[in-house]
This record gives sequence, structure tokens and C-alpha cells, in this order.
Amino acid sequence: MRNEGKYQSWYSLGIIWAGAMICIPSLLVGNTLISGMSLFKALFVAFIGYSIVVFIMILQGIQSSDLGRPTVQVAGQVFGKKGSRTILSIILAIACLGWFGIQANVCGEAVANLLATYHIIIPIPLASFCSGLVMVISAIYGMKVLRALSYIAVPLLVIICVVGLVQTLTGDHLQVIQHFKPKGHMSFMDGLAVTIGSFALGAVIAGDYSQFSKKRSDVWKAAIFGIIPAGVLMIGVGAILTIAYQTSNITAVFLNIATPFIGGIALILATWKTNLVNAISGGIALINVFNISKAKEKMAVGIAGMIGTILAVVGILNYFTPIMSILSAMIPPVAGVMVASYWVMNKGDKNSWKEVEGVNRLGVFSWLVGAIIASIPVVLSLFPSLPQVPNQPLIGIVISFVIYYFGYRISVQKTIMLEENR
Repeated sequence: MRNEGKYQSWYSLGIIWAGAMICIPSLLVGNTLISGMSLFKALFVAFIGYSIVVFIMILQGIQSSDLGRPTVQVAGQVFGKKGSRTILSIILAIACLGWFGIQANVCGEAVANLLATYHIIIPIPLASFCSGLVMVISAIYGMKVLRALSYIAVPLLVIICVVGLVQTLTGDHLQVIQHFKPKGHMSFMDGLAVTIGSFALGAVIAGDYSQFSKKRSDVWKAAIFGIIPAGVLMIGVGAILTIAYQTSNITAVFLNIATPFIGGIALILATWKTNLVNAISGGIALINVFNISKAKEKMAVGIAGMIGTILAVVGILNYFTPIMSILSAMIPPVAGVMVASYWVMNKGDKNSWKEVEGVNRLGVFSWLVGAIIASIPVVLSLFPSLPQVPNQPLIGIVISFVIYYFGYRISVQKTIMLEENR
């Protein structure tokens, strides 16, 4: 349970969530959306996508603030203690390893392109490998390195983005933005999947941060004012910079801001900082999945980072859109099951909540079916020769909700009938 000294204000929680949006992944989403839609449509998709994310965050976050427990414990009712730890850890591991690979790939491109301006040529896979290796080694040293990098990387990233916007909204760049027409085509649903996928994990595990909130209103205020403005703004910045510098390569965009050295260093430090979190969180997730001793945490962090580094070497950045779509398919169904249990069955009453020992098969089955069905359009899109199905990023959460709801009702009815027949 919480003690009074641990309560946090909605403002401090909102700042934490806003800070999570000020990162390279948010810029990458803007960079991706603008490749297939107009600036207005990209901003509209970003607003709708993050509004959905915030809605999930509020429902998830309030559960934890009511109970004073992190997400993995709150989910112990619908998935069981063991099931909750395993499922959430698997999802966290997949997300962290994928993001580590993407960020190390971005960093590798930045290093290779920055060195090329000084006539030093190295292959991007090699630069990605070296970048990932440095990130892994520094992640093993833990929070001290992360804090030091955060003090430098976050303000520098903000400054570079502001400088980039000032440059692009004046002179010839402004005309380019005004007359922009996307070269490709991205549907509204595909754009929604990319947006939701970029912060789906943050929405589902919102309770890890909101568990110390005193009132329910603190959670929804922090989510609305922390996520939507910062998220839409960063996607807009990524989109505008991409249009202005006429390149879909985020590294090339940064090298054009200020000087190649300053822009390149800002990008390298920002990806480095974020990847320390990915490696550390991924390592902890691996410990939970494989039941590894806590004493081997550094080894687990190293393994997680090296897997992510290998993904960077093979060019995972080229698959950014399908990866975000997969995350938007796999992760929200967790919330679908938890929302059905807490808000519908328990009517939002914290006194009706209780953990289940072992594995709750109904919860696990409901999540799995929703995740698989939602992933089908994304998997098919990787094989153009096969029949295609439109991407529906919210279908998984709806299916998981429905299966759990009716499955629970049926099981309750069976229990009542058995008791009556005794």
C-alpha cells in the first residue's frame, strides 16, 4: 500500500508523461506519417491516435491509482499472478528490443552520415553495431549514465527542434511546406496504427506511474495535458522538418539543422539516452520471462542490448511501420481484458478486485485471440502476393474485451448452476 509521502500531483505526473513524448520515436512517427499524407491529415491522425492512447491510459491508470499497485499486480486478477508477469514481460521485452534496434539503427545512420561529411566512410550496419555496443556497455552501468545523458540529451534535442522549426518556417522552406504534396499514400487506419503503436505500451503500463496519484482526476488530467499536446507537437515537428528538408531520412533532417556536427550529436545523444531505458527495461523483462536470478540483471541487460544491436545491423528501421502496427495490435488487447474486468464486471469498485494465483486461462486466451486477429492485416502486408485485409488497429482490444466479458459471464452461470445442483 501507499504512504502519504509518496503521493504525486497531477502536474508532476503530466510532466513525466510529456517528457516521454519528447524523443526521437515521436519525430520518427511524424516522419513516417508525412511520407503518405498531407500535413493537416498527419496532425489529425496524431490527435485522434493520441486521444485513443490517452483514453486507454486513463482507464488503466485509474485502476492502479485506486489500488496503489503497479500494472503487473493489477493485471493479476485477469491473467493470474504468474500469467500477468509472463504476458506483460513478454510484451515489454518485444517492445524494448524492437525499439532498441530502431534507435541503434538511427544512431548508426547518424554516425555514418556525420563521419561522411568529414570524408570518413563506414557502412551503416557497422556504425549501427558500434553504436549498439556502446549503448549496451553504458546500459550495464545503469542509472548513473542514464541521468547524466538525460541532463544533456533532452535539452539539446528540444533546442535543435526549436532551431529547426525557426529555420523551416522562414524563407524558402516555408514555401516548400505550403506547397507540399505527399509522394506515397498511407491510409487513415495505417496512420492510426503507427501513432497508437508508438505509445501503446506506455498506455497499458500507465499504472506504473499513476499508482501514486491520490485522486482519479489526477490521472485523467495528467494524461490529457501531458500526452496530447506534447505528442501532437513532436509529430508535427517531425513532419514539418521532413517536408522542409525534403528527405524522409530522419538522420539527414538533423544533419541539416544548425551544423551537421551539432545536429548529428543531438541525434546520437537522444537515441543513446532512450536506448539505455530500452536495454534496462528489456533486461528486467527477460529476467521475469525466463525466471532468471535478479543477481544476473547486468547479464540480462547485456543480452537484451545485443539482441537489439543485431536487429539494428540487419536494418530494422526499414520496417518501422509494420513494427508499430504489430505493437498496436499486440499491446492494446491487454487493456481490453483489464478494462472488461475492472470497469464492467467490478463496476470500477476497488473492493471487488483480487489477485488470482497462477494463470487465469480466460484472460490469457482473450488477450491472445485479440492480439492474433489484430496482427493478421500487418502480417499479410509483408507478403503482397497474398490477399490483403484492411488494418483495423482497435479490433484487437474490442475482441479481447468481448471474449473476456462473455467468457466470464458463462463461467459465472456455470458456477451458479453447479451450486444449485448440489
